[in-house]
Order: sequence, then C-alpha cells, then structure tokens
Amino acid sequence: MDPLTIVLIAIGLAMDAFAVSICKGLAMKAPSMKATLIVGLWFGVFQGLMPLLGYYLGSAFYQYVSSIGYWIAFALLVIIGLNMIREALSGDEDDVDDSIDVKTMLVLAVATSIDAFAVGVSFSMEGMDIAVPVLVIALITMMISMAGVKIGSIIGDILNRKAEILGGVILILIGVKIILENSGVL
Repeated sequence: MDPLTIVLIAIGLAMDAFAVSICKGLAMKAPSMKATLIVGLWFGVFQGLMPLLGYYLGSAFYQYVSSIGYWIAFALLVIIGLNMIREALSGDEDDVDDSIDVKTMLVLAVATSIDAFAVGVSFSMEGMDIAVPVLVIALITMMISMAGVKIGSIIGDILNRKAEILGGVILILIGVKIILENSGVL
C-alpha cells in the first residue's frame, strides 16, 4: 500500500477522535497544553493499538481467506465508512464533558478506535507490513485530536458532523481503490 493511501486511511480513522476532541474542547473552554496532550495521546495510542490487534487477528485467518482478502478489506472499509456517515447524520449527540480522567478517556478512546481494529484486519488481508501504518495512524490521530481540542474551544461544534462524514467518505474511497487495484483497473 502506498504512503498516500496510508495517510488517507489514518486521516479517515482519526475523524471520530477529532469529533470527540472538538466536543472535549467545547467542554473545556480554555484547555491547557497538558489537557490537550492527554486527549491526543489517549486517542493516538488507541488508534495505533487497535489496527495492530486487528492485523494479528486477521493474520491468523489469512490462509483461509487470502484469495478473497481484498473483498474483505473492501467490505470492512465500506461498512466502517457508511457507519461513520450514518452516525454523523443521525443527529444523536454523545454527551461529552471536560473530564480527562482514565475511566472517561479509556471509554472514549476505545469507542473511537473500534473501526481501526477492522482496518487492521483489512491490512492483514492485504498481506502488508503493519509497523509503518500503525505509527502513521497513531501520530496523525494524536495531532488531529490535539487540534480538535483547540478548535473545539475556539469555534464549537460546527465541524463535528462534517468531520465524521468526511472520514466515512475517505474510508469508502480507499475500499473502492483496493477493489480497483486488485481487479487490474488501477
């Protein structure tokens, strides 16, 4: 998988964390650098950890599904992308307060990184090395989450739903690209 695709996947995956970070920033009003870094680290670490776990689980089953792995990768990315768009358009608002304690951040970090687990499974179906994508996903999510806290404290929740929709569209397009590459079109 080329570096641009990995970066685009990382950006797409980071959109849930970005949306929650904006909400955190809204609740914090004037977040400190320490609070901003804590939010970024929680989301970045979990967004990096989950694809790693998904990759190793997917690798265990790779021999059984290798001939259709790219279809599985496509399906997972499209399902994740459509779910992100559906959640953004549903109008349901998650209650987010200004707490950054371990319990609160653990729940938010896991909730926003479930889709990264499925992407890790799709990476294993592609038969690719996981180290670089995990680092890229973790770092991009951390930076985007930190920016989200600051943006949230400045401009509010205007970007919240738009960010999730954009993330969903990016993941769907990556899935389509995988199909086109494996069918010889690209």
